[in-house]
Amino acid sequence: MTPRVPRLSSLWAIMKKPQAAVGRRCRKQASSLAGREKHALSSNQAPDGPCTARAGTIPEFPAGLAKGQEKVVLQAPVSPYHLFRDTAEITVFRESLLSWYDQEKRDLPWRRQAEGEVDLDRRAYAVWVSEVMLQQTQVATVINYYTRWMQKWPTLQDLASASLEEVNQLWAGLGYYSRGRRLQEGARKVVEELGGHVPHTAETLQRLLPGVGRYTAGAIASIAFGQATGVVDGNVVRVLCRVRAIGADPSSTLVSQQLWSLAQQLVDPARPGDFNQAAMELGATVCTPQRPLCSQCPVQSLCRARQKVEREQLLASQSLLGRLDVEECAPNIGQCQLCAPPTEPWDQTLGVANFPRKVSRRPPREECSAICVLEQPRALGGAQVLLVQRPNSGLLAGLWEFPSVTVEPSGQCQRKALLQELQSWAGPLPATRLQHLGQVTEHGGVRDDGFCGHIRRPISALWPSPQVVHTFSHIKLTYQVYGLALERQTPVTTQSGARWLTREEFHTAAVSTAMKKVFRMYEGQQPGTCKVSAQL
Repeated sequence: MTPRVPRLSSLWAIMKKPQAAVGRRCRKQASSLAGREKHALSSNQAPDGPCTARAGTIPEFPAGLAKGQEKVVLQAPVSPYHLFRDTAEITVFRESLLSWYDQEKRDLPWRRQAEGEVDLDRRAYAVWVSEVMLQQTQVATVINYYTRWMQKWPTLQDLASASLEEVNQLWAGLGYYSRGRRLQEGARKVVEELGGHVPHTAETLQRLLPGVGRYTAGAIASIAFGQATGVVDGNVVRVLCRVRAIGADPSSTLVSQQLWSLAQQLVDPARPGDFNQAAMELGATVCTPQRPLCSQCPVQSLCRARQKVEREQLLASQSLLGRLDVEECAPNIGQCQLCAPPTEPWDQTLGVANFPRKVSRRPPREECSAICVLEQPRALGGAQVLLVQRPNSGLLAGLWEFPSVTVEPSGQCQRKALLQELQSWAGPLPATRLQHLGQVTEHGGVRDDGFCGHIRRPISALWPSPQVVHTFSHIKLTYQVYGLALERQTPVTTQSGARWLTREEFHTAAVSTAMKKVFRMYEGQQPGTCKVSAQL
Protein backbone atom coordinates (compact mmCIF):
# COMPACT_ATOMS: atom_id res chain seq x y z
CA MET A 1 0.00 0.00 0.00
CA THR A 2 1.28 3.46 -0.83
CA PRO A 3 2.25 5.33 2.35
CA ARG A 4 0.69 8.72 2.94
CA VAL A 5 3.03 11.67 3.22
CA PRO A 6 2.67 15.33 4.29
CA ARG A 7 1.36 18.01 2.03
CA LEU A 8 3.86 19.88 -0.15
CA SER A 9 3.39 23.07 1.88
CA SER A 10 4.38 21.25 5.05
CA LEU A 11 7.42 19.74 3.41
CA TRP A 12 8.52 23.09 2.04
CA ALA A 13 8.40 24.52 5.53
CA ILE A 14 10.44 21.58 6.78
CA MET A 15 13.09 22.12 4.10
CA LYS A 16 13.78 25.61 5.44
CA LYS A 17 15.31 24.06 8.57
CA PRO A 18 18.99 23.05 8.75
CA GLN A 19 19.82 20.15 6.48
CA ALA A 20 20.81 17.80 9.30
CA ALA A 21 17.33 17.96 10.76
CA VAL A 22 15.44 17.70 7.48
CA GLY A 23 15.63 13.93 7.04
CA ARG A 24 14.71 13.17 10.67
CA ARG A 25 11.81 15.59 10.75
CA CYS A 26 10.46 14.47 7.36
CA ARG A 27 10.45 10.81 8.37
CA LYS A 28 8.89 11.57 11.75
CA GLN A 29 6.13 13.73 10.31
CA ALA A 30 5.36 11.29 7.51
CA SER A 31 5.02 8.52 10.07
CA SER A 32 2.81 10.50 12.42
CA LEU A 33 0.48 11.60 9.67
CA ALA A 34 0.13 8.15 8.11
CA GLY A 35 -3.45 6.93 8.30
CA ARG A 36 -5.07 10.35 8.80
CA GLU A 37 -3.88 12.75 6.10
CA LYS A 38 -4.32 12.00 2.39
CA HIS A 39 -1.69 13.17 -0.03
CA ALA A 40 -2.99 15.13 -3.01
CA LEU A 41 -1.29 12.83 -5.49
CA SER A 42 -1.67 9.44 -3.82
CA SER A 43 -4.59 8.40 -6.01
CA ASN A 44 -2.31 8.41 -9.05
CA GLN A 45 -0.14 5.51 -7.92
CA ALA A 46 -0.32 1.99 -9.23
CA PRO A 47 -0.93 -0.62 -6.52
CA ASP A 48 2.62 -1.94 -6.77
CA GLY A 49 4.31 1.25 -7.94
CA PRO A 50 6.70 3.61 -6.14
CA CYS A 51 5.58 6.08 -3.50
CA THR A 52 4.42 9.47 -4.61
CA ALA A 53 7.33 11.85 -5.13
CA ARG A 54 7.69 14.51 -2.49
CA ALA A 55 9.96 17.44 -1.82
CA GLY A 56 13.22 16.48 -0.23
CA THR A 57 13.25 12.74 -1.03
CA ILE A 58 13.33 10.36 -3.91
CA PRO A 59 10.41 7.90 -3.75
CA GLU A 60 10.75 4.79 -1.65
CA PHE A 61 10.19 1.45 -3.38
CA PRO A 62 8.56 -1.61 -1.81
CA ALA A 63 10.77 -4.49 -0.75
CA GLY A 64 11.44 -6.96 -3.52
CA LEU A 65 10.95 -4.47 -6.35
CA ALA A 66 13.05 -4.99 -9.44
CA LYS A 67 16.73 -4.22 -9.44
CA GLY A 68 17.72 -0.59 -9.91
CA GLN A 69 14.67 0.78 -8.08
CA GLU A 70 16.24 1.20 -4.65
CA LYS A 71 15.56 4.00 -2.19
CA VAL A 72 17.63 7.15 -2.58
CA VAL A 73 17.58 10.04 -0.11
CA LEU A 74 18.49 13.53 -1.26
CA GLN A 75 21.18 15.41 0.58
CA ALA A 76 19.59 18.81 -0.17
CA PRO A 77 16.04 20.10 -0.72
CA VAL A 78 14.02 19.94 -3.92
CA SER A 79 11.72 22.82 -4.66
CA PRO A 80 8.01 22.13 -5.27
CA TYR A 81 8.56 24.16 -8.42
CA HIS A 82 9.74 20.93 -10.08
CA LEU A 83 6.71 18.91 -8.96
CA PHE A 84 3.04 18.82 -9.87
CA ARG A 85 1.24 20.66 -7.12
CA ASP A 86 -2.20 19.02 -7.18
CA THR A 87 -4.46 16.52 -8.92
CA ALA A 88 -6.14 19.25 -10.96
CA GLU A 89 -2.84 20.10 -12.65
CA ILE A 90 -2.17 16.43 -13.34
CA THR A 91 -5.67 15.94 -14.73
CA VAL A 92 -5.15 18.81 -17.18
CA PHE A 93 -1.83 17.32 -18.26
CA ARG A 94 -3.34 13.87 -18.84
CA GLU A 95 -6.39 15.08 -20.71
CA SER A 96 -4.45 17.50 -22.89
CA LEU A 97 -1.82 14.93 -23.82
CA LEU A 98 -4.26 12.10 -24.53
CA SER A 99 -6.55 14.33 -26.59
CA TRP A 100 -3.57 15.38 -28.71
CA TYR A 101 -2.40 11.77 -29.06
CA ASP A 102 -5.80 10.56 -30.21
CA GLN A 103 -5.68 13.06 -33.06
CA GLU A 104 -1.98 13.12 -33.97
CA LYS A 105 -0.52 9.67 -33.24
CA ARG A 106 1.43 8.02 -36.02
CA ASP A 107 0.10 4.89 -37.68
CA LEU A 108 2.75 2.32 -36.78
CA PRO A 109 2.61 -1.45 -37.36
CA TRP A 110 3.24 -2.41 -33.71
CA ARG A 111 0.40 -0.18 -32.57
CA ARG A 112 -1.98 -1.77 -35.04
CA GLN A 113 -0.76 -5.22 -34.00
CA ALA A 114 -1.30 -4.57 -30.29
CA GLU A 115 -4.66 -2.82 -30.68
CA GLY A 116 -6.10 -5.56 -32.86
CA GLU A 117 -4.85 -8.52 -30.80
CA VAL A 118 -7.23 -10.02 -28.23
CA ASP A 119 -4.82 -12.70 -26.98
CA LEU A 120 -2.86 -11.05 -24.16
CA ASP A 121 0.31 -13.09 -24.66
CA ARG A 122 0.44 -12.34 -28.37
CA ARG A 123 -0.27 -8.68 -27.66
CA ALA A 124 2.55 -8.60 -25.10
CA TYR A 125 4.88 -10.29 -27.60
CA ALA A 126 4.06 -7.70 -30.28
CA VAL A 127 4.82 -4.87 -27.85
CA TRP A 128 7.94 -6.59 -26.56
CA VAL A 129 9.46 -6.99 -30.02
CA SER A 130 8.77 -3.36 -30.95
CA GLU A 131 10.15 -1.95 -27.71
CA VAL A 132 13.37 -3.94 -27.98
CA MET A 133 13.88 -2.93 -31.61
CA LEU A 134 13.17 0.73 -30.87
CA GLN A 135 15.92 0.95 -28.26
CA GLN A 136 18.53 3.36 -29.65
CA THR A 137 17.02 2.95 -33.13
CA GLN A 138 14.86 5.30 -35.19
CA VAL A 139 11.25 4.44 -35.94
CA ALA A 140 11.76 4.66 -39.71
CA THR A 141 14.51 2.04 -39.50
CA VAL A 142 12.53 -0.31 -37.27
CA ILE A 143 9.33 -0.50 -39.35
CA ASN A 144 10.66 -2.88 -42.01
CA TYR A 145 12.54 -5.02 -39.51
CA TYR A 146 9.47 -5.32 -37.30
CA THR A 147 7.22 -6.25 -40.20
CA ARG A 148 9.60 -8.97 -41.42
CA TRP A 149 10.13 -10.27 -37.89
CA MET A 150 6.42 -10.65 -37.14
CA GLN A 151 5.81 -12.29 -40.49
CA LYS A 152 8.55 -14.83 -39.84
CA TRP A 153 7.82 -15.41 -36.12
CA PRO A 154 4.25 -14.28 -35.33
CA THR A 155 4.21 -15.93 -31.88
CA LEU A 156 6.54 -16.50 -28.96
CA GLN A 157 6.52 -20.20 -29.76
CA ASP A 158 7.72 -19.51 -33.31
CA LEU A 159 10.60 -17.35 -32.07
CA ALA A 160 11.55 -19.85 -29.36
CA SER A 161 11.95 -22.60 -31.97
CA ALA A 162 14.13 -20.49 -34.30
CA SER A 163 17.91 -20.81 -34.41
CA LEU A 164 20.22 -18.04 -33.26
CA GLU A 165 21.61 -17.96 -36.78
CA GLU A 166 18.17 -17.10 -38.14
CA VAL A 167 17.67 -14.42 -35.51
CA ASN A 168 21.04 -12.83 -36.23
CA GLN A 169 20.37 -12.98 -39.94
CA LEU A 170 17.10 -11.08 -39.68
CA TRP A 171 18.54 -8.63 -37.13
CA ALA A 172 21.62 -7.89 -39.27
CA GLY A 173 21.98 -4.16 -39.84
CA LEU A 174 19.73 -3.11 -36.95
CA GLY A 175 22.64 -2.74 -34.52
CA TYR A 176 23.02 -3.59 -30.83
CA TYR A 177 22.91 -7.25 -31.79
CA SER A 178 22.64 -8.65 -28.28
CA ARG A 179 19.05 -7.37 -28.25
CA GLY A 180 17.90 -9.98 -30.74
CA ARG A 181 19.67 -12.77 -28.89
CA ARG A 182 18.18 -11.78 -25.55
CA LEU A 183 14.75 -11.40 -27.08
CA GLN A 184 14.91 -14.99 -28.22
CA GLU A 185 16.26 -16.10 -24.83
CA GLY A 186 13.25 -14.42 -23.23
CA ALA A 187 10.85 -16.12 -25.62
CA ARG A 188 12.35 -19.51 -24.81
CA LYS A 189 12.03 -18.86 -21.10
CA VAL A 190 8.36 -17.95 -21.47
CA VAL A 191 7.67 -21.07 -23.52
CA GLU A 192 9.81 -23.54 -21.54
CA GLU A 193 9.49 -22.24 -17.97
CA LEU A 194 6.43 -20.00 -17.75
CA GLY A 195 3.88 -22.11 -19.57
CA GLY A 196 3.81 -19.84 -22.59
CA HIS A 197 2.40 -16.89 -20.62
CA VAL A 198 4.14 -13.51 -20.42
CA PRO A 199 4.30 -12.01 -16.88
CA HIS A 200 1.69 -9.27 -16.44
CA THR A 201 3.41 -6.75 -14.16
CA ALA A 202 6.46 -4.57 -14.68
CA GLU A 203 8.15 -6.01 -11.61
CA THR A 204 7.80 -9.65 -12.70
CA LEU A 205 8.67 -8.87 -16.30
CA GLN A 206 11.93 -7.26 -15.25
CA ARG A 207 12.73 -9.95 -12.71
CA LEU A 208 11.98 -13.00 -14.85
CA LEU A 209 12.87 -12.13 -18.44
CA PRO A 210 16.46 -11.72 -19.69
CA GLY A 211 17.20 -8.43 -21.41
CA VAL A 212 14.03 -6.76 -20.08
CA GLY A 213 14.94 -3.65 -18.10
CA ARG A 214 12.80 -1.20 -16.20
CA TYR A 215 11.62 0.77 -19.23
CA THR A 216 10.78 -2.25 -21.41
CA ALA A 217 8.98 -3.93 -18.52
CA GLY A 218 6.88 -0.83 -17.90
CA ALA A 219 6.04 -0.44 -21.57
CA ILE A 220 4.88 -4.07 -21.93
CA ALA A 221 2.92 -4.00 -18.65
CA SER A 222 1.12 -0.74 -19.46
CA ILE A 223 0.46 -1.21 -23.18
CA ALA A 224 -0.32 -4.92 -23.25
CA PHE A 225 -1.80 -5.51 -19.78
CA GLY A 226 -3.08 -2.09 -18.73
CA GLN A 227 -0.95 -1.76 -15.59
CA ALA A 228 -0.82 1.87 -14.41
CA THR A 229 2.96 2.12 -14.36
CA GLY A 230 4.99 4.98 -15.78
CA VAL A 231 7.89 4.66 -18.19
CA VAL A 232 10.94 6.81 -18.83
CA ASP A 233 12.91 6.68 -22.06
CA GLY A 234 14.95 9.38 -23.78
CA ASN A 235 11.86 11.11 -25.16
CA VAL A 236 10.09 11.10 -21.80
CA VAL A 237 13.22 12.42 -20.08
CA ARG A 238 13.21 15.39 -22.45
CA VAL A 239 9.50 16.08 -21.97
CA LEU A 240 9.62 15.88 -18.17
CA CYS A 241 12.82 17.90 -17.86
CA ARG A 242 11.23 20.69 -19.88
CA VAL A 243 7.76 20.55 -18.37
CA ARG A 244 9.23 20.80 -14.84
CA ALA A 245 12.43 22.75 -15.73
CA ILE A 246 14.78 20.05 -14.46
CA GLY A 247 18.26 21.19 -15.40
CA ALA A 248 20.38 18.79 -13.35
CA ASP A 249 22.12 15.83 -14.97
CA PRO A 250 19.29 13.45 -16.01
CA SER A 251 21.65 10.48 -15.94
CA SER A 252 22.38 10.89 -12.23
CA THR A 253 20.67 8.48 -9.85
CA LEU A 254 18.96 11.30 -7.99
CA VAL A 255 17.42 12.94 -11.07
CA SER A 256 16.62 9.62 -12.74
CA GLN A 257 14.57 8.49 -9.75
CA GLN A 258 12.77 11.82 -9.64
CA LEU A 259 11.86 11.47 -13.33
CA TRP A 260 10.52 7.97 -12.73
CA SER A 261 8.46 9.30 -9.85
CA LEU A 262 7.02 12.08 -11.99
CA ALA A 263 6.17 9.57 -14.73
CA GLN A 264 4.38 7.42 -12.15
CA GLN A 265 2.38 10.40 -10.87
CA LEU A 266 1.30 11.40 -14.36
CA VAL A 267 0.35 8.05 -15.92
CA ASP A 268 -3.39 7.84 -16.52
CA PRO A 269 -4.80 4.81 -14.65
CA ALA A 270 -7.65 4.54 -17.17
CA ARG A 271 -5.37 4.55 -20.26
CA PRO A 272 -1.82 3.82 -19.06
CA GLY A 273 -0.57 2.34 -22.31
CA ASP A 274 -1.91 5.18 -24.42
CA PHE A 275 -0.58 7.75 -21.98
CA ASN A 276 2.94 6.32 -22.02
CA GLN A 277 2.93 6.12 -25.80
CA ALA A 278 1.61 9.69 -25.95
CA ALA A 279 4.44 10.98 -23.77
CA MET A 280 7.00 9.24 -25.97
CA GLU A 281 5.23 10.45 -29.11
CA LEU A 282 5.31 14.01 -27.84
CA GLY A 283 9.06 13.82 -27.29
CA ALA A 284 9.67 12.21 -30.67
CA THR A 285 7.57 14.54 -32.83
CA VAL A 286 7.03 17.86 -30.99
CA CYS A 287 9.33 18.22 -27.98
CA THR A 288 12.37 17.32 -30.06
CA PRO A 289 16.03 17.79 -29.04
CA GLN A 290 16.56 20.75 -31.36
CA ARG A 291 13.98 23.18 -32.70
CA PRO A 292 11.01 21.88 -30.68
CA LEU A 293 7.56 22.83 -31.96
CA CYS A 294 6.33 24.56 -28.81
CA SER A 295 3.35 26.16 -30.59
CA GLN A 296 2.02 22.65 -31.30
CA CYS A 297 2.58 21.29 -27.80
CA PRO A 298 -0.62 20.24 -26.01
CA VAL A 299 0.90 20.88 -22.55
CA GLN A 300 2.71 24.15 -23.21
CA SER A 301 0.59 25.94 -20.61
CA LEU A 302 2.14 23.66 -17.95
CA CYS A 303 5.69 23.85 -19.27
CA ARG A 304 8.18 25.41 -16.86
CA ALA A 305 10.81 25.60 -19.58
CA ARG A 306 8.49 27.68 -21.74
CA GLN A 307 7.77 29.94 -18.78
CA LYS A 308 11.51 30.25 -18.21
CA VAL A 309 11.99 31.37 -21.82
CA GLU A 310 9.30 34.01 -21.40
CA ARG A 311 10.88 35.19 -18.17
CA GLU A 312 14.32 35.51 -19.75
CA GLN A 313 12.82 37.42 -22.67
CA LEU A 314 11.19 39.81 -20.24
CA LEU A 315 14.43 40.24 -18.31
CA ALA A 316 16.19 41.07 -21.56
CA SER A 317 13.76 43.93 -22.12
CA GLN A 318 14.82 46.80 -19.86
CA SER A 319 11.47 48.53 -20.27
CA LEU A 320 9.63 45.58 -18.73
CA LEU A 321 11.80 45.09 -15.66
CA GLY A 322 9.80 45.09 -12.48
CA ARG A 323 6.72 43.66 -14.15
CA LEU A 324 7.68 39.99 -13.99
CA ASP A 325 5.06 37.53 -12.80
CA VAL A 326 6.61 34.18 -13.72
CA GLU A 327 7.20 31.48 -11.11
CA GLU A 328 10.70 30.16 -10.70
CA CYS A 329 12.61 27.81 -8.43
CA ALA A 330 13.79 29.55 -5.26
CA PRO A 331 14.87 27.18 -2.47
CA ASN A 332 15.78 29.00 0.72
CA ILE A 333 18.76 26.81 1.57
CA GLY A 334 21.42 25.23 -0.56
CA GLN A 335 21.42 24.53 -4.28
CA CYS A 336 18.27 22.87 -5.63
CA GLN A 337 19.20 19.37 -6.69
CA LEU A 338 16.99 19.48 -9.78
CA CYS A 339 18.13 22.85 -11.11
CA ALA A 340 21.07 23.31 -13.44
CA PRO A 341 24.31 23.94 -11.53
CA PRO A 342 25.66 27.53 -11.45
CA THR A 343 28.38 26.42 -13.86
CA GLU A 344 25.73 25.85 -16.55
CA PRO A 345 24.41 29.34 -17.40
CA TRP A 346 21.21 29.87 -19.38
CA ASP A 347 21.76 30.06 -23.14
CA GLN A 348 19.29 32.50 -24.61
CA THR A 349 19.71 31.09 -28.11
CA LEU A 350 18.61 27.58 -27.08
CA GLY A 351 15.29 28.48 -25.44
CA VAL A 352 13.55 25.40 -24.04
CA ALA A 353 16.36 23.27 -25.48
CA ASN A 354 18.41 24.34 -22.44
CA PHE A 355 16.58 21.37 -20.91
CA PRO A 356 17.56 18.62 -20.39
CA ARG A 357 21.18 19.21 -19.52
CA LYS A 358 23.61 17.76 -22.02
CA VAL A 359 25.34 14.77 -20.49
CA SER A 360 29.07 14.54 -21.07
CA ARG A 361 29.79 11.08 -22.38
CA ARG A 362 33.02 9.18 -22.11
CA PRO A 363 34.57 8.94 -25.58
CA PRO A 364 34.59 5.40 -27.01
CA ARG A 365 37.84 3.55 -26.77
CA GLU A 366 39.68 3.24 -30.05
CA GLU A 367 40.75 -0.06 -31.58
CA CYS A 368 42.24 -1.00 -34.91
CA SER A 369 41.82 -4.18 -36.96
CA ALA A 370 43.34 -5.42 -40.18
CA ILE A 371 40.65 -7.21 -42.18
CA CYS A 372 40.72 -9.02 -45.49
CA VAL A 373 38.09 -9.86 -48.09
CA LEU A 374 39.40 -13.21 -49.29
CA GLU A 375 37.72 -14.06 -52.60
CA GLN A 376 37.75 -16.91 -55.11
CA PRO A 377 36.64 -15.14 -58.27
CA ARG A 378 36.65 -18.37 -60.31
CA ALA A 379 34.84 -20.63 -57.89
CA LEU A 380 32.21 -22.96 -59.29
CA GLY A 381 28.81 -21.29 -59.12
CA GLY A 382 30.27 -17.80 -59.04
CA ALA A 383 32.74 -15.77 -57.03
CA GLN A 384 32.83 -16.56 -53.31
CA VAL A 385 34.17 -14.78 -50.24
CA LEU A 386 35.32 -16.29 -46.96
CA LEU A 387 33.46 -15.49 -43.73
CA VAL A 388 34.28 -16.64 -40.21
CA GLN A 389 31.99 -16.63 -37.20
CA ARG A 390 32.62 -14.49 -34.13
CA PRO A 391 32.54 -16.02 -30.62
CA ASN A 392 29.16 -16.56 -28.96
CA SER A 393 29.80 -13.81 -26.42
CA GLY A 394 31.08 -10.28 -26.52
CA LEU A 395 30.83 -7.68 -29.26
CA LEU A 396 28.79 -8.85 -32.29
CA ALA A 397 28.46 -12.31 -30.77
CA GLY A 398 27.65 -15.06 -33.26
CA LEU A 399 27.77 -12.83 -36.35
CA TRP A 400 29.85 -13.54 -39.43
CA GLU A 401 32.74 -11.39 -40.61
CA PHE A 402 35.76 -11.35 -42.87
CA PRO A 403 38.95 -12.72 -41.29
CA SER A 404 40.62 -10.04 -39.19
CA VAL A 405 43.23 -9.43 -36.51
CA THR A 406 43.56 -6.71 -33.91
CA VAL A 407 46.60 -4.58 -34.65
CA GLU A 408 48.36 -1.48 -33.43
CA PRO A 409 47.30 1.76 -35.17
CA SER A 410 50.90 2.17 -36.35
CA GLY A 411 50.33 -0.76 -38.69
CA GLN A 412 53.60 -2.49 -37.84
CA CYS A 413 53.48 -6.23 -38.55
CA GLN A 414 49.78 -6.10 -39.42
CA ARG A 415 50.29 -7.75 -42.83
CA LYS A 416 52.20 -10.66 -41.27
CA ALA A 417 49.56 -11.08 -38.56
CA LEU A 418 46.74 -10.90 -41.09
CA LEU A 419 48.40 -13.44 -43.37
CA GLN A 420 48.76 -15.88 -40.49
CA GLU A 421 45.06 -15.45 -39.67
CA LEU A 422 44.07 -16.03 -43.30
CA GLN A 423 46.20 -19.15 -43.54
CA SER A 424 44.64 -20.57 -40.38
CA TRP A 425 41.31 -20.57 -42.25
CA ALA A 426 42.26 -21.06 -45.90
CA GLY A 427 45.55 -22.94 -45.79
CA PRO A 428 48.77 -21.90 -47.55
CA LEU A 429 48.64 -18.60 -49.40
CA PRO A 430 51.22 -17.05 -51.76
CA ALA A 431 53.32 -15.38 -49.09
CA THR A 432 55.95 -14.15 -51.51
CA ARG A 433 53.34 -12.34 -53.55
CA LEU A 434 51.86 -10.98 -50.40
CA GLN A 435 55.11 -9.55 -49.18
CA HIS A 436 55.93 -8.07 -52.54
CA LEU A 437 52.61 -6.28 -52.89
CA GLY A 438 53.01 -4.90 -49.40
CA GLN A 439 55.58 -2.45 -50.74
CA VAL A 440 53.09 0.41 -51.08
CA THR A 441 54.39 3.63 -49.60
CA GLU A 442 52.32 5.71 -47.22
CA HIS A 443 51.99 8.40 -49.86
CA GLY A 444 51.55 6.11 -52.83
CA GLY A 445 48.10 7.45 -53.65
CA VAL A 446 46.03 4.57 -52.32
CA ARG A 447 45.36 5.94 -48.85
CA ASP A 448 44.56 9.49 -49.96
CA ASP A 449 43.11 9.18 -53.43
CA GLY A 450 40.93 6.11 -53.40
CA PHE A 451 40.66 2.52 -52.37
CA CYS A 452 41.46 -0.81 -53.90
CA GLY A 453 38.80 -3.40 -54.42
CA HIS A 454 38.61 -6.51 -56.55
CA ILE A 455 40.99 -6.37 -59.51
CA ARG A 456 40.80 -9.28 -61.90
CA ARG A 457 44.44 -10.37 -62.07
CA PRO A 458 45.89 -13.74 -63.10
CA ILE A 459 47.83 -13.83 -59.84
CA SER A 460 46.98 -13.74 -56.19
CA ALA A 461 47.34 -10.24 -54.79
CA LEU A 462 47.00 -8.57 -51.43
CA TRP A 463 46.75 -4.79 -51.38
CA PRO A 464 46.25 -2.16 -48.73
CA SER A 465 43.26 0.13 -48.93
CA PRO A 466 41.94 3.10 -46.98
CA GLN A 467 40.53 2.55 -43.57
CA VAL A 468 36.88 2.01 -42.67
CA VAL A 469 35.88 3.61 -39.38
CA HIS A 470 32.84 2.20 -37.60
CA THR A 471 31.69 3.40 -34.18
CA PHE A 472 29.84 1.01 -31.90
CA SER A 473 28.20 2.16 -28.68
CA HIS A 474 31.49 2.11 -26.76
CA ILE A 475 34.20 1.31 -29.32
CA LYS A 476 35.53 3.27 -32.27
CA LEU A 477 36.90 0.53 -34.49
CA THR A 478 39.13 1.35 -37.42
CA TYR A 479 39.40 -1.37 -40.06
CA GLN A 480 42.44 -1.41 -42.29
CA VAL A 481 40.87 -3.14 -45.28
CA TYR A 482 42.67 -5.59 -47.52
CA GLY A 483 41.57 -7.71 -50.45
CA LEU A 484 42.98 -11.02 -51.63
CA ALA A 485 41.82 -12.68 -54.85
CA LEU A 486 42.81 -16.36 -55.20
CA GLU A 487 43.73 -17.93 -58.50
CA ARG A 488 42.56 -21.45 -57.66
CA GLN A 489 38.92 -22.54 -57.99
CA THR A 490 38.44 -25.13 -55.22
CA PRO A 491 37.75 -23.98 -51.65
CA VAL A 492 40.47 -25.20 -49.35
CA THR A 493 38.96 -24.54 -45.92
CA THR A 494 37.18 -27.17 -43.93
CA GLN A 495 37.56 -25.35 -40.62
CA SER A 496 34.54 -25.25 -38.33
CA GLY A 497 33.22 -21.74 -37.99
CA ALA A 498 34.11 -20.66 -41.53
CA ARG A 499 32.26 -20.78 -44.82
CA TRP A 500 32.41 -19.56 -48.39
CA LEU A 501 29.49 -17.46 -49.62
CA THR A 502 28.58 -15.99 -52.96
CA ARG A 503 28.16 -12.24 -53.10
CA GLU A 504 24.41 -12.65 -53.14
CA GLU A 505 24.52 -14.89 -50.08
CA PHE A 506 26.74 -12.40 -48.29
CA HIS A 507 24.14 -9.65 -48.56
CA THR A 508 21.53 -11.79 -46.80
CA ALA A 509 23.86 -13.34 -44.22
CA ALA A 510 24.06 -12.48 -40.51
CA VAL A 511 26.74 -9.83 -40.89
CA SER A 512 27.09 -6.46 -39.23
CA THR A 513 26.80 -3.06 -40.85
CA ALA A 514 30.55 -2.69 -40.44
CA MET A 515 31.13 -5.75 -42.65
CA LYS A 516 28.83 -4.32 -45.28
CA LYS A 517 30.91 -1.13 -45.23
CA VAL A 518 34.05 -3.18 -45.71
CA PHE A 519 32.56 -5.14 -48.58
CA ARG A 520 31.26 -2.00 -50.30
CA MET A 521 34.78 -0.64 -50.21
CA TYR A 522 36.11 -3.90 -51.64
CA GLU A 523 33.67 -4.31 -54.53
CA GLY A 524 33.30 -0.64 -55.35
CA GLN A 525 36.64 -0.32 -57.12
CA GLN A 526 36.52 -0.70 -60.89
CA PRO A 527 39.47 -2.36 -62.72
CA GLY A 528 42.29 -0.02 -63.54
CA THR A 529 41.57 2.61 -60.90
CA CYS A 530 43.66 1.21 -58.07
CA LYS A 531 46.87 3.18 -57.59
CA VAL A 532 49.43 0.62 -56.45
CA SER A 533 53.20 0.65 -56.49
CA ALA A 534 54.64 -0.71 -59.74
CA GLN A 535 56.72 -3.26 -57.81
CA LEU A 536 54.32 -6.13 -58.57
